[in-house]
Amino acid sequence: MPETRMIKRLACVSLIALLAACGSAPVGPGFYRVERGDTLSKIARSHRQSVQSIARWNNLTNPDSIEVGQVLRVEPPSGAPATSGAVRSNGSAAAAPRPAPADNAASAAPASSISLVWPTSGNVIRGFDGGNSKGIDISAPAGTPVVAAAAGTVVYAGNGLRGYGNLLILKHNTEYLTAYAHNRVLLVKEGDTVAQGQKIAEVGDTDTNRVMLHFELRYQGRSIDPSRALPPR
Repeated sequence: MPETRMIKRLACVSLIALLAACGSAPVGPGFYRVERGDTLSKIARSHRQSVQSIARWNNLTNPDSIEVGQVLRVEPPSGAPATSGAVRSNGSAAAAPRPAPADNAASAAPASSISLVWPTSGNVIRGFDGGNSKGIDISAPAGTPVVAAAAGTVVYAGNGLRGYGNLLILKHNTEYLTAYAHNRVLLVKEGDTVAQGQKIAEVGDTDTNRVMLHFELRYQGRSIDPSRALPPR
């Protein structure tokens, strides 16, 4: 019994950590991928920058909300003066110049894009807010087909993550992942290659109190609003 409980505990890793591991592509110079145990203060100190500068370069409204796998700019955008967490001789912290708005906007947006199709029919009953909701919830009758939003490879298929029920995670390239939660049944397995629009599951209510699909889109391990990549309907 103790061994069984340990196996279950190891299986119940966080979704954030799993998504980060699936999409851990190398980052370029001037960027850093958040690791478990990191804080913005720790990252700022190790890169000799101020917390305020890193938060501004990455459009972070809440410096405490960084996620494992998230890629952060840790050097000034091109054309912006360098800033650090160094202390002036008079003991006061060095002022952090504000980068141009265009640089800030660019650092907040994905460097590449992905074309998605809707993973299921139905109405969106909860939108993305980046905090309590890392994706969107789509209400549909039980058994409604769930399809791959884009072509990719199944990197997770199971129900070992508490709060997500029967879950699928697809890796589309080195930058993008999608997740499909609360399914009634999973129709693909880990390692399968799927085409865009291919049926991969059926809508259900596993580990939730209503029938729906919870759908997430991740860019370099960071949750982003999937509705911006989905076509209007």
